[in-house]
Formats: sequence, C-alpha cells, structure tokens
Amino acid sequence: MSRDRDAMGRPLVAVTGLGVVTSLGKGVTDNWAALTAGRSGIHAITRFPTEGLRTRIAGTVDFIAADPMVAPLLSERFAEAAAAEAIGQAGLSGDFPGALFMAVPPVEIEWPQRQALAEAAASNGDVTYADLLRAAASRRFDDWHDLFIFGTVADRIADRFGTRGSPISLSTACSSGATAIQLGVEAIRRGEVEAALCIGTDGSVNPESLIRFSLLSALSTQNDPPEAASKPFAKNRDGFVMGEGAAALVLENAASARARGTRILGYVLGCGEKGDGFHRTRSSPDGAPIIAAIRAALDDAGLHPDQIDTVNAHGTGTPENDKMEAMGCLAVLGERMRAVPISSNKSMIGHTLTAAGAVEAAFSLLTLAHGRVPPTLNYAVPDPAIPLDVVTTARDVPVRTVLSNSFGFGGQNTCLVFGAEPA
Repeated sequence: MSRDRDAMGRPLVAVTGLGVVTSLGKGVTDNWAALTAGRSGIHAITRFPTEGLRTRIAGTVDFIAADPMVAPLLSERFAEAAAAEAIGQAGLSGDFPGALFMAVPPVEIEWPQRQALAEAAASNGDVTYADLLRAAASRRFDDWHDLFIFGTVADRIADRFGTRGSPISLSTACSSGATAIQLGVEAIRRGEVEAALCIGTDGSVNPESLIRFSLLSALSTQNDPPEAASKPFAKNRDGFVMGEGAAALVLENAASARARGTRILGYVLGCGEKGDGFHRTRSSPDGAPIIAAIRAALDDAGLHPDQIDTVNAHGTGTPENDKMEAMGCLAVLGERMRAVPISSNKSMIGHTLTAAGAVEAAFSLLTLAHGRVPPTLNYAVPDPAIPLDVVTTARDVPVRTVLSNSFGFGGQNTCLVFGAEPA
C-alpha cells in the first residue's frame, strides 16, 4: 500500500476543509467550543406560535437571515455559510475543482400555498397550472420551481461556488448527510473527480414538521427546561428534539491534497450502508440492517472492530433507536464496546435531520484533531438495557479512528469511519 492508496489500491480520501452551522453558532470554532463545554442550543421556539403543540422546543438557527417559514431558503443559507467556511479552510479559491453532493430535505409544498390551492379547488373544481403559479406567488415569490424544489438549493450552491458537473441532490432521511459524503468518497475512489464538496443542510423546523413527528410519537414533550429534553441513551428518554443547520466537507484525493501542500484534517477510511425495508419508521427488531451497515463500513476501511476508538452515535433519544443502535454496536464490536466511549451531540443541538450525518462527520473529524470526545447531556438516569460507556463530560483520550452512525426513517442506514491517518 502506498502513502496515498488504501489496502484495496483505491485513492485515499482526505478531508481538507470543514464548515458547520448549528444552533450552537456559526463556524467550526464556536461550535466545537460550545460542544465540548456541554452547552445546549435547544431552546423555546420563537419562530412561530406554539400554543396547542405538544412540543414547543427545538435547536433552531435564529442568527442567519432568511424567511424562517420557507425551509428551502433556510437550507440554502445554512449550506452557503458552511460551504464558504469549508472551502476557505481547504485553501481553495476561484471555482471549486470538483463535484457537489448535497443532502437536502424532501420536496414539500408549504401550507400557505396549500391553502391557496385549496381555495382554487373550492372555486374552480380542478386545480390548473395557472392556479399552481398563483399559489406559488402567494408568499412573495414568483418562481414555483425556486420556491419548492429542493434540488434548486444545490443548483444555487453550485453556481455560488463554481462546482463541476451537475450537482447531485439526495434525500435519504436522517442518513442523508452521511450519504452525501459516501457519494463524494466513491467518486474520488473511482477517479471521476479529484475533489468533492459534500454538504448536508436542513431548515425544516416549522409547525407542520413538529405536528408530523408528534403524530409519530417521535418528539420529546419535556419542554421545560428545553436544554434537558434530549436524553440519548438515558432510561427516561422520550423522543428526539428537532434541530437545524448544515455542515460541509471538502474531500480530496490525498495525493492531490499533498501535492498542493494543503493541511489534511483526516481521512474517510470507510463507508457502509444497508437498506431496511422492515417499516416506514421502525428499525428491524433483529438489528440486522444496522449491524450490516457498521460491518460494511469497517470492512470498507480495512479495520478490525478492535481498532475503533470512539463512536459518534446517531443517538436520537427515542426509546427504540437508542436501544437498536446499542444492540448493533455491541454485536459488531463485542464486549469491548462496553468500554468504548460513545457520545451523541444531538443532546445539545437536537436532530438536524438531513444535515445530521454531515454535522456529525464534522464533529468526528474535530474529535480526531483534538483527541477529545464531546459529552452527551442529560444522561442522569442510565438505562441498564444499554450497557455502554456514554461520555457525560468532555473526555480527552487517544483517538485515531471514529465510527459515525446515521440511521434514518424508512431503513436508510449509513455508517462512516474516519481516521487521523491512513489505515
């Protein structure tokens, strides 16, 4: 194996730039400081009235200007800020020398436009294309496509940063951000591109999303105090807290990165995914897809389970997800997993949905860089059914590898392995 090739002879994939926006702040520095200090970005929602809602809290990003009720615009602003930071850290100027892979929320039409369409249907019977255009304009926008199709978010980011080829938009539920990174890794390994800009973004905290997740009994209803609501792996966990934000990673062929003299922050050593057709929201009760995804990531990285130093958990705080993730980790890493530090940043920023896999990838790389595992807040009542070493205050440990898990509704399971050095 050469310095820039893995054990399978593929190009090593280096990370040369990171950018992050969450409710903890804008930028890597502010996020990492808050995260390792155990500060929470979860707070009472002020964006819209919450009277009558069972859940009235979220990790919203309230410091970036955009219409807070138009999710595509928020998602675009978050993505733009994260991408600008990542590209700047990578030392790239001018047009980005590679492709864009972008995780965005699923396409939705929002309630003001739905109301306009309902009124048109009540008046005219059938809804015409002209009615669609009028509905689109009902919220101060004239372009139906730009307002509602999340794919245009990637188009505008591609235009803004000059990425090459057609941008790829994807949405694989809560594993979307990790999937975007996987696609970038695979493109570099195949030699299709020398660099990839991989982004996960989500600005979906709105009344409809809260109601939908509440109907699934997925959200915590422990509104007071907000920062105590998200309890990954704790026995008294009762659901996740919605969050929003974005993260961007600049991936490069390691040989190319070294040739231009840029700093390498770490490597994406392995990617694994497994689809689970068991249920639209629930995980397969035998944990087989989660186990398969973790094993696939380790196999792809050429690593033995004993070589994982810490786990960046999906850790949503829902009763079922945390139990299934613990089962999967124990099945693959064995009894040693009981002593492997595991942490969930969703306890501080909430669940950023389609952005989560990318945000957690960025935090995994920062864990490698600093040798520090961030804490999991609100782990006051351990669950005896989850015998894991849940980190409750930031812990300094030697870290060479991180397993980052992303498990989404509908059976979308993606795991990534990051390393401080080539495997």
